[in-house]
Amino acid sequence: MSKLTVRDLDVKGKKVLIRVDFNVPLDEQLHITDDRRIREALPTIQYVLKQKAAKVILISHLGRPDGQVVENQRLAPVGKQLEKLLGEKVLCPKDCIGEDVKQAIAASKERVVLLENLRFRKAETKNDPEFAKSLASLADVFVNDAFGTSHRAHASTHGVTQYLKSAAGFLLEKEIKYLGQAIDNPAKPFVIILGGAKVSDKIALIENMLPKVSSIIIGGGMAYTFLKSQGKEIGTSLLEAEKVETARSILEKAKAAKVNIVLSSDFVVVKDFKNPAERKIVKEIEPGWSGVDIGPETRKAFKAVLSTAKTVVWNGPVGVFEVKEYSDGTRELAEYLSSLKGVTSIVGGGDTAAAVAKFNCEQGITHISTGGGASLELLEGKVLPGIAALTDK
Repeated sequence: MSKLTVRDLDVKGKKVLIRVDFNVPLDEQLHITDDRRIREALPTIQYVLKQKAAKVILISHLGRPDGQVVENQRLAPVGKQLEKLLGEKVLCPKDCIGEDVKQAIAASKERVVLLENLRFRKAETKNDPEFAKSLASLADVFVNDAFGTSHRAHASTHGVTQYLKSAAGFLLEKEIKYLGQAIDNPAKPFVIILGGAKVSDKIALIENMLPKVSSIIIGGGMAYTFLKSQGKEIGTSLLEAEKVETARSILEKAKAAKVNIVLSSDFVVVKDFKNPAERKIVKEIEPGWSGVDIGPETRKAFKAVLSTAKTVVWNGPVGVFEVKEYSDGTRELAEYLSSLKGVTSIVGGGDTAAAVAKFNCEQGITHISTGGGASLELLEGKVLPGIAALTDK
C-alpha cells in the first residue's frame, strides 16, 4: 500500500497514539460477549510495545452515547479484558483529553493506556480541530488500526492526522490488502454473495463490482425484490417496492455485461414468523406466506457456482440465521465456503461475520473484515477518509 504502515515508524522511546475499534458488545452485567475486536488489535499493540515505545495510548468509541457520558458505555470493562489478553496492567483514565489525562499518563507506570470513550464528546464525530489537536498532543506519532471507523471523517481517524505523522496498523493493512485486491485485481472466477434485508444497501456495490465479477449470488431478504422484478409471486416476503425497477435494471445490466446473477429457486416459507414448526419448502410462494431462508435446490445451485471460484466476497446472510429453523441456508453456505481449497474468501459485514462465527467456520475463511460499513463502502469504490488521511510513503 502507498501509505506508511506501523513498520515504517521509529517508535522507540515515543508515545504512540493508536485508534482501535473496541466497540464490542456488552451484556446487562457489562461483560463482553465477543472480544474479537480487541484480539484483532493485539498484533499492532504488541509490536509497538516490542519496539520499546514509551507509551501506547489507545483511543476508541463504544456504542452511540451521542456526546453524553453514559455510564454503561464506559471503556473500563474493555480495559480489564485487554489486561487479560496482554498480560499487563492497563491505565484507564476517566476522560480522553485534558490536563488530568496528560498528568495521569505522565505519572503512570503502565505502558498501555486506554482513554475513555471518545464519543462521550460531540467534538469526536464533528471532527472538531481543537479536539483532534488535544488528542494529538498526547503523543508523538499516530497509528490507525480501526478499519471499522475509517469510513467516517472523525477527529480520531481523520483530524489527528493533521498534527501527527500517521500510519496504518497491521489490521488496517490486512483489510486494505484483502478488500483492495478483491476490487483491483481479483483471481477469477470472482463471485460475490449478497444477502441481508435491503437492495438499497447494495446498489452502489453491485454497480461498482459488475465489471469485475463473474457471478453474483443473491439471497436473503433482498432477493425477493429481484424476484418481484421478474414478475414472480413473493407472498408477504420482504419487499422494497420502490426498488423493483432498480432490481430489473441491475439484472439487465448484468446480462449485458455477461455476469451470471443467481437467484433463489426454492424457499423455506412460513405463515407466522413466530411459528417455525409450520414452515415448508416451496418453489412458488403463495399469498400469505413469507420467505425466511433459501431452499435445498438453491443451496445446491449456489454451491455449484462457488465450486469453481478463485475469489469470493460474501456480504449479508441468505436467511434469518439467528433463528435455528431458518438458518440452514446460511450455515451450509458458511460450511461450504470454509471447506473450499485454493480460494481467497472474504467475509464482510457484521451479520455475516457473526453467522460465520456462530457456525464455527472462521478457520476456513481467508479474511473476516472487522468493519461492516467500511468494507461495504470500499467495495462500492469509495475513498475512506481515515485511510486517505494517513501519511504517504
